[in-house]
Amino acid sequence: MSAYPNAAAATTVTPSAPAASTDAAPAGADACCDGPLPVLGRDVTVPLVTGGEVTYAALDYAASAPALQRVWDDVAAYAPYYGSVHRGAGYLSQLSTDLFEQSRATVHEFLGCRPSDQVIFTRSTTDSLNLLAQVLPAGCQVFVFETEHHASLLPWRDARVTYLNAPRTPEQAVETLERALADREPYGPALVCVTGASNVTGELWPVRELAAAAHAHGARIVLDAAQLAPHHPVSVTELDVDWVAFSGHKLYAPFGSGVLAGRADWLQEAEPYLAGGGASRKVTRRVSGEGAGGVDVEWHTTAARHEAGSPNVIGVYSIASACRALTEAGFDRLVAREQELVRRVREGLADVPEVRILSLFGDDAPRVGVISFVVDGWNSSHFAAALSAEYGIGVRDGLFCAHPLVRTLLGSEPQEPGECGAPEAAPGERSLNAIRVSFGAGTPDEHVERFVGAVRELVTDGAKWQYRTEEGRCVPAV
Repeated sequence: MSAYPNAAAATTVTPSAPAASTDAAPAGADACCDGPLPVLGRDVTVPLVTGGEVTYAALDYAASAPALQRVWDDVAAYAPYYGSVHRGAGYLSQLSTDLFEQSRATVHEFLGCRPSDQVIFTRSTTDSLNLLAQVLPAGCQVFVFETEHHASLLPWRDARVTYLNAPRTPEQAVETLERALADREPYGPALVCVTGASNVTGELWPVRELAAAAHAHGARIVLDAAQLAPHHPVSVTELDVDWVAFSGHKLYAPFGSGVLAGRADWLQEAEPYLAGGGASRKVTRRVSGEGAGGVDVEWHTTAARHEAGSPNVIGVYSIASACRALTEAGFDRLVAREQELVRRVREGLADVPEVRILSLFGDDAPRVGVISFVVDGWNSSHFAAALSAEYGIGVRDGLFCAHPLVRTLLGSEPQEPGECGAPEAAPGERSLNAIRVSFGAGTPDEHVERFVGAVRELVTDGAKWQYRTEEGRCVPAV
C-alpha cells in the first residue's frame, strides 16, 4: 500500500495541489456528443503566402498527434511535485515513484495485458522493438512483412530474418505467413512482427489471425500498435499477441515515451537493454579469482531490468493520462466519428480523377484515419507545400519511413524528377514520393472539409504561388 494514497491522480497529489485547468472540458465530457476531443494547438493561426491568416489544420497525426488538453492539464498539475523515481527518500520522490508505478498499472489495463505480462517504458515504438530485438533467444528466426514501418522492419537485422512479400488481401497475408512458418526449421524460437494498422494506407491487418498462425507453428508475435492504439482499443489478451509496442506521441501524449508490453520470460533471461543504475539490483567488487578487480552484477528480474537510468516520469505519466482519457471518451464513439471523417476524405478524393489513393487491400478494407495518395501531374512534395503555404493545412509527403511498401504501392506511377522538392533518386531509379493525410480524435470536421476543397482547387486551378527547392524541400519562393 502506498504511503501517499492521494498520488493516483496528479490533480489530487496533495490537498493543496493545483487543480487541472478548467479552460477545456475533460476528455470524457464529449462522450455524449459528436465533436472532437480538445487538443493543444486547436486555435493556432498560421500565415498564408497569399495574405492573411487561417487556423492551422493539423492533418499529420500519423507522425505526431497533438497532445490532448486533458493530458497537458494532468501533467501541469503534477509538474510542481516532480521528483526522482525509485531511489529518493523524500516526499516528492516517493510520490513520483507511486505515480510512475500507477502509470504502469494504467497502461497494463489499457492494453488488456495478461496478469503476468510486463510493461516496460521506453522512448518510442522504435526503441521498444529494438529492445525486443536485443533480447531474442539465440538462433531465433524472425518473420516480417516488407510492408512494415522501418521501426518494425529494421531492428531484426542481426537475427535470421525472412522478409515476406507485400500481400494484397488480409487472407493472403495469413497464407503467406503460414507458408513461411511451415518451411522454417522445425526447432528453435521464432518471432513474427506485424503492424496493426499501416502508417501508409491506414488499413487494418488481421492481427488475431496472424497470431493464431504464428502460435500454431510454435512462433511468437509482436504487434506494432503505433498506428492502431490511438484509433482502436488494443487488447493483448483478445488479440492473443505476445508483445505490443506503441509510442506516446501518437497517442496524444507528448514528451517522447513509449511502451513494450508482453511476456516476461525472454525479457528476464536476457542481458539488460542498457547497463546502469535502476537495472542493477546488486553490484559488488570482485577482489579475487578469475577477473579480479572487476565487478559482479545481479540484475533485476522486473521491468526495471530494461529501464536503466532516470526514467522519463513526465512522459510516462502523460501516456497513462492519455490512456485514461481515451478510455473515458469511449472508443466506440471515437471510432464511429473517425470513420465518418475517413468516409468524407475518401469520397472527396474519389471525386477528383487526378487523385489515386494508395491501398494494399482495396477500397473496402477497414482502415484508420491514415490515407496516402498521389496526384497526376504533381510531384507530391510540391502539392504538400502548396497545401501548407496557401491553405494552412499540414500533411506529410515522402516515403513515410516505409520505403519498400510505398515503392510497391507506387509501382510505375510517374513523378517528374525535376519538379520542386522531388527527392533525389539513385542512378537508374525514378523519383518517388506520395502525400499522406492523417487525423484522429482531435480533428474538427472543418479541417477535413478544407483539405478536400483545397485538393480539388489545386488540381483544377493550380498553385497560386511559385515554389523552389531548398535543401531537398519544396518551399514558397520569396
